[in-house]
Amino acid sequence: MDTTEMISKDIVSIVSQDKEEPWDDDEFQELVQTLPKEKNWYGTHLYFYQGFWCASRVFRAMICFQKHFQALDSDIFLTSIPKSGTTWLKALTFSIVNRNQFAREENPLLSSNPHQLVPVFEYDLYLNNPCPDLENSCPYQPRMFSTHLPYAFLPPSIKDSNSKIVYICRNPMDMFISLWFFTDKLRPDNVEPLSLDEAFEKFCQGMHDFGPFFDHVLGYWKASQENPNRILFLQYEDLKENINFHIKKLGKFLGFPFSEVEEEQGVVEEIARMCSFGNLKELDVNKNGMHTFGIAHNTLFRKAEVGNWCNYLTPSMVEYFKKLIQDKLDKSEVVFARTLGEVNKVIDSLAKLGVDRVEMFCIWLGSVTKRQDNMSNNGSQRAALFLWLVASDRLGMEDA
Repeated sequence: MDTTEMISKDIVSIVSQDKEEPWDDDEFQELVQTLPKEKNWYGTHLYFYQGFWCASRVFRAMICFQKHFQALDSDIFLTSIPKSGTTWLKALTFSIVNRNQFAREENPLLSSNPHQLVPVFEYDLYLNNPCPDLENSCPYQPRMFSTHLPYAFLPPSIKDSNSKIVYICRNPMDMFISLWFFTDKLRPDNVEPLSLDEAFEKFCQGMHDFGPFFDHVLGYWKASQENPNRILFLQYEDLKENINFHIKKLGKFLGFPFSEVEEEQGVVEEIARMCSFGNLKELDVNKNGMHTFGIAHNTLFRKAEVGNWCNYLTPSMVEYFKKLIQDKLDKSEVVFARTLGEVNKVIDSLAKLGVDRVEMFCIWLGSVTKRQDNMSNNGSQRAALFLWLVASDRLGMEDA
């Protein structure tokens, strides 16, 4: 059965969500009163529900989504924890699936932010309506949605359908720094900014939107291992390293493979160019305009760099992160093997220089990164200190 036939069959057989009854307000308030509550990073609250922390302002929307949503077999769900490459994944997937629907110069990405083309359940659809009109929310077929919710929280209709789920994760150190900068932009003027140390402590305790981070990652990782034909697990760093390969991988997984003719015509490369961070960031639509909660489109595009954490994290923070990665992902270390592998490569390279030259190398590295990236003195010192710390540990030195 081709994609068009599958979509038509789904639309005919779907149960109308307009007939669902919204959740009773008393029932909702009663539940909220029983939940553990903590302060969020930007002044509101987090509720701990079904094993994860969720923002108070989208909590009702999440419940309505879980209770009412009916999936189609043709649906595509893009999932992630915030600041893991969600915007990029939306642009890529939308362009891959709809590449034959319009000319390149008419690509909707030129006039719409990726989040407008692939709406988020808990922000865009269920926030103000317990039973939204999903068909009119998705002008293109197949329907494409996004969520930051953990796999365990997804509605049964998604798990039981033949729909496709794509999950993207990012190394937690870069994701944490990106989240810290982003949430500061959500902070009202009357709320004191959260220091890096405070944010780090909360992150490590799992107290952030849709955290704990490692539980979120492992939930989708395990699901992808159990059902690889329906759930694709991607790593941000892998896409950065070989985007053309992953565009083709995405297309094949979603049922929209690239033909030899398309590859010869450079269609894959064109999608990569259109969806690149540099191109998306410079589009007028992403320089202007607002998204849900008054989030400016331009705040969604910061750096998109791999390893930017080096400019901000202290050596002790990095060591703690390394232990968390190893402890939490011990049985699935392939998820962040690249992150740990690159750290160890640096350490091994330092070892070859000889113990007496390690400190000199770190000082040199700090000066080079400062010149190249216009880093602050504090940032370059942290980069050098980090390398010195981990190298000293591996080289068996008593003092770092």
